[in-house]
Amino acid sequence: MRSLLLWIAVVVCLLCSVAAVVQSGSSDGFGKPRDTETAISFLEYKLMAPSVPMIPLTLIHGADSKGAVCLDGTLPGYHLDRGFGSGANSWLIQLEGGGWCNNHRSCVYRKTSRRGSSKFMEKALAFTGILSNRSEENPDFFNWNRIKLRYCDGASFSGDSQDESSQLFYRGQRIWQVAMEEFLSLGMKQANQALLSGCSAGGLASILHCDEFRELLPSSTKVKCLSDAGMFLDSVDVSGGHSLRNMFQGVVTVQNLQKDLSSTCTNHLDPTSCFFPQNLVSDIKTPMFLLNTAYDSWQIQESLAPPTADPGGIWKACKSDHSRCNSSQIQFFQEFRNQMLFAVNSFSNSDQNGLYINSCFAHCQTERQDTWFAQDSPQLNGKRVAESVGDWYFDRAKNVKAIDCPYPCDTTCHNLIFDFDQSAIEISASSRFCFPLIRASLVSLMLIKFILQFLV
Repeated sequence: MRSLLLWIAVVVCLLCSVAAVVQSGSSDGFGKPRDTETAISFLEYKLMAPSVPMIPLTLIHGADSKGAVCLDGTLPGYHLDRGFGSGANSWLIQLEGGGWCNNHRSCVYRKTSRRGSSKFMEKALAFTGILSNRSEENPDFFNWNRIKLRYCDGASFSGDSQDESSQLFYRGQRIWQVAMEEFLSLGMKQANQALLSGCSAGGLASILHCDEFRELLPSSTKVKCLSDAGMFLDSVDVSGGHSLRNMFQGVVTVQNLQKDLSSTCTNHLDPTSCFFPQNLVSDIKTPMFLLNTAYDSWQIQESLAPPTADPGGIWKACKSDHSRCNSSQIQFFQEFRNQMLFAVNSFSNSDQNGLYINSCFAHCQTERQDTWFAQDSPQLNGKRVAESVGDWYFDRAKNVKAIDCPYPCDTTCHNLIFDFDQSAIEISASSRFCFPLIRASLVSLMLIKFILQFLV
């Protein structure tokens, strides 16, 4: 009964979050009013059965004494599902994603949410996809120690400064450090295998911290890194501007990231360029796997065609549903795909690295069960994402590098459709899902409060 109530609370919270997102529109594509990441994450919960195990939140006590705190000064946290059997000494760390804050306004707002304060984090999360503890859902990592590190700093676990006037703590680097110390003390220092992974902003974080993670563990430990939907490109948007570069410049500036970025990169490029993974991945020494869609839904929504770059709404229908794009819009997406392939060209030359770029309109494929490992999951060269990642990690294949043909050739995709006009979000694939969005109301909030009183 307790687990069912908790599951209901999580779903209601997400419904309210997404409803608020859709109702409010967007002012800049990256701040408070519109949150594409929340809309995408809702889809994962929509596909989740009530029987999925819920893993409780653990706060890192004592982290505040080291200055390792969320944006609002609260303790950072994580969810741990212990390994068993042959995986008892193997560790998988999943870095949570959730965008960034790039100015004072967006950071102040963020600290009143689960992405800036542990006060608002869910008390438990469902572990699906690469975090699942079921062999039929996660064949290679199901019995490992699996951890989801919550994201509450707004800069992909980077930065070490603060804004005294607004009591904003930009302590992503310290959160990373105390979390790793905690995991090492829990047994990770004896790991024989370890994988650092992350999705979206967490996928960027796995790139930024990959070599640091390797250095934490003994040379005898097999260590690799996985970035899912973390290849954010420094691309030109539909207006000819650089929306994402402007966004990243704000993150680097407001959180004073310059000193934390790769010196190998900053020796020849500006700090903002060194927050873009395309300028980092080729210099990473630790084996890494890049998993990305060629037409990343988040980048289409918020980097290529954000409202600021499309004030007339010409791209609104197309970016919400690719089937509504005209030929010139599809060509624009094809050029974005070409940039993606160029960005990973040097990276893919290394025998130790893995690559999986499918031609889907999606975002984050490791944590969603339907895209990670299910009967009808997307496939590339006859293999699902989980199979390719496993082949690469365990060296079951010599060359694990797969690049899909251009859209529309792949019929296995689970494409995301954002139909804000109809107040619905869908996943289209061999199977199709649709859920109408509800309005966040006082009744909804009272229901959440009622459920949560049984959980604390």
